[in-house]
Amino acid sequence: MTVSASTADAALQRVWMRRGPLAIALWPLSVLFRTLVVTRKTFYALRLRKPLPLPVPVVVVGNLIAGGAGKTPTVMAVVRRLQAAGRSPAVISRGYGRAGNAPTIVEVEHDSPATQTGDEPLLLRLRLNVPVFVGADRVAAARAALAAHPQVDVLVSDDGLQHLRLPRTAQVVVFDERGAGNGWMLPAGPLREPLTRLPPPRTVVLYNAPQASTAWTGHLAQRRLAGLVDLAGWWAGRPATMASLKLLAANETPVIAAAGVSRPERFFGMLRAAGLAITPLPLPDHHAYATLPWPADAPDVIVTEKDAVKLRAERFGSVPSATRIWVAPLDFCGDTAFDAALQALLT
Repeated sequence: MTVSASTADAALQRVWMRRGPLAIALWPLSVLFRTLVVTRKTFYALRLRKPLPLPVPVVVVGNLIAGGAGKTPTVMAVVRRLQAAGRSPAVISRGYGRAGNAPTIVEVEHDSPATQTGDEPLLLRLRLNVPVFVGADRVAAARAALAAHPQVDVLVSDDGLQHLRLPRTAQVVVFDERGAGNGWMLPAGPLREPLTRLPPPRTVVLYNAPQASTAWTGHLAQRRLAGLVDLAGWWAGRPATMASLKLLAANETPVIAAAGVSRPERFFGMLRAAGLAITPLPLPDHHAYATLPWPADAPDVIVTEKDAVKLRAERFGSVPSATRIWVAPLDFCGDTAFDAALQALLT
């Protein structure tokens, strides 16, 4: 069932890349969705509805299309650049897949934190070591973060482009090589809102791809493997190394590569390009890992960081296990022009 769900996700992405029979059949629903979205945006444009005020600048990071385009590593990069500029950021997020809607602080010490906070917010908390709050109402989450951490002087919203109640000083729109797909809105295409001729004001466009994939002018960035680190070491904060990757690559036996992300093939391609022989195990986005999806006798398994947050090392310490679980973090590589454009909007 796990693999079939991932296969269905991939099939839907293919439908959204062209205006084929299924997309055409869904087009009337897409028109209805577009009307609702445009009407709502018009209310805010005419100031009939207004964003709720916050006392600090807000940077919203998101994508116009459904499915991951590199939003989470972009959030990490933005937070680190703000820290390098002397600011004290906090992150707010919806916390997709978590139980409950109320504003909640993300902590590392819970027994099952991903179920309470969402996997991506927990990953951001682990990697960035800054305050992270989740909530269906981003403004309420922002206010909770500011009340608990008065030193915070800028907020970074993980997603939230369509959360118009949230004010924004700047927004970063991330695209990958899919661009706008077939150009239609959900469910006939991948767009959450219409792709306008020019980006909205105070927007920085970032392409997580070798080249621009829409007509919007933007900056190029790429992700690359940082190496491998064992699961216990990753939880302890030890860095990944290319030496560990090369040692595993020297083994002629293919290793299982599991990825519960929206586009697992990109991750698998990075592993192959690094010289690893892998047996790919694509899983649905935000896979819960209620049970382990690989054979119990698998000698080595590589997972993404998004998967690792749901795999506590203690689960494998109390029973004998022949499986070594490796985590493959991704480094975000941006350009200096992106940094300058973002800082200009915040100044």
